[in-house]
Amino acid sequence: MLRIADTRTGHLVEIPPGHRHLLRICVHLPVIDTASGTEISAAHLRAPLVGDVMARAAELHGLQAVMVLTAPDLPYEQARALDRAMGALGIHPPAAVDTHDATGSRGTPADVHLFAHGTDSDAAEGARIDVGGVSPGRADDVGVEDPLAVRMLLLGHAHSVPVAVTPAGLAEAGRALRHWRQQVADWAQEPSRPIPADLRRQAYAALDDNLGVPAVLDLLSGLERDPDVPAGAKFETFAHLDRVLGLDLAREVGHQQRETP
Repeated sequence: MLRIADTRTGHLVEIPPGHRHLLRICVHLPVIDTASGTEISAAHLRAPLVGDVMARAAELHGLQAVMVLTAPDLPYEQARALDRAMGALGIHPPAAVDTHDATGSRGTPADVHLFAHGTDSDAAEGARIDVGGVSPGRADDVGVEDPLAVRMLLLGHAHSVPVAVTPAGLAEAGRALRHWRQQVADWAQEPSRPIPADLRRQAYAALDDNLGVPAVLDLLSGLERDPDVPAGAKFETFAHLDRVLGLDLAREVGHQQRETP
């Protein structure tokens, strides 16, 4: 059962309500300043990222998820740039991008509305989630060597709190990501072992409790260092939870074998 804290009440609410099997997510972006051209920053991507992770977490429970993005008055070239930037961060394409209707209803009320920082609108139905801002919000935030380092950095913070995107923070996220990918590649060479039941339970509980992705990252950090868990179990755990994290942790699997003459 996924539960999310509604910004208006502070209470956890079940999503989707009524034990349905379809979760409808609407992500609201503010009017994007087109004066800077078509470049998109991490500040524009955090709310879509939260929606992407929420949809992935729902799919772990066998639910379907549909995400709609509203970005009022967004010109065509800016919409294309936003689409490319979301793809670079591993955000699944929304079912629709509505540049006219700021309600995002499209005839069907959403179960949860994610409001990016600076969005001046409201929703009559569904849970409201205000996503924390990103600073300094430079236009080249997604121009790093590995854009998934931006995803890693943002996922390390609760979705409601502001995040500072700095060169040092991005460099550290990139190093951590490369290290985990190498570890996963090394573990993949060992015999497979099942995911420890307690680790799966803890990870699912964290995700179900207000989308606690930082707790999942901490859990994986502890698992990496645990000498009592077989390498094959570590591989399976990292690969499984990456279905939600979307960090392409298995990217290096098999590279050593292919490089061997």
